[in-house]
Amino acid sequence: MLEQYPFLPLILIFVVAYFFMIRPQMKRQKDEKKFAEALKKGDRVITKSGMHGKIMELNDKDSSCVIETMAGKLKFDRSAISMEMSKKLNPPPAKK
Repeated sequence: MLEQYPFLPLILIFVVAYFFMIRPQMKRQKDEKKFAEALKKGDRVITKSGMHGKIMELNDKDSSCVIETMAGKLKFDRSAISMEMSKKLNPPPAKK
């Protein structure tokens, strides 16, 4: 059977690579972009370098934000923000 279709193994390798490597990476990038766009003033965040702070300003022109830390105010690129902590620090009240 393989003699009739010499490119079948190559095509199968590409399909497997797409579903296990390329597609998840594209989904991860899309989720990170959506996360960066959803940030708002007052959110408590952690940067990828581990710095904790609160968003003071957002600039859409250069996709940056100013974060207030205990050391002062620092300007970061939105892609440098790892996670948003406001929901974890202030969980919604439990329903009774």
